[in-house]
Amino acid sequence: MIDYRIDRGSGVPAYVQIVEQTERALRMGLLRVGDKLPTAKEVVTATAVNPNTVLRAYRDMEQAGLVELRRGLGTFVTRSLARPGAEDDSPLRGELADWMARARAAGLERADVLALVTTALDTYDNEHDSPPRATGSGRRRTHDRA
Repeated sequence: MIDYRIDRGSGVPAYVQIVEQTERALRMGLLRVGDKLPTAKEVVTATAVNPNTVLRAYRDMEQAGLVELRRGLGTFVTRSLARPGAEDDSPLRGELADWMARARAAGLERADVLALVTTALDTYDNEHDSPPRATGSGRRRTHDRA
């Protein structure tokens, strides 16, 4: 089960944060096809957002083909975004965990790490002429480049 966290100071709408957190969980294999998302009521209780905000996020994910809303049963994952190398036991994840430990030991905070990773990805993409990647919802979001 996924636990949503809303950063009210980020400037990113709460429904977008819910969609992005779900997409990340799908990419990392934390959520799999058939898994049930928390009910809107559970998300509201955990995050103190408006129920309509949660329902909007779930509708957006349904329109993107990521989840299916089954009346009376809940919301279920219908598509994975996982890629090889993102699994919990992959060497890349282990190397990243080691790097994160070094970054934290060096005093970097979350925002510093995100800025560093985003800049490195942008530089890599520019040097390798990679086109901007599409997001799962079909719209480009400049605040979620990582």
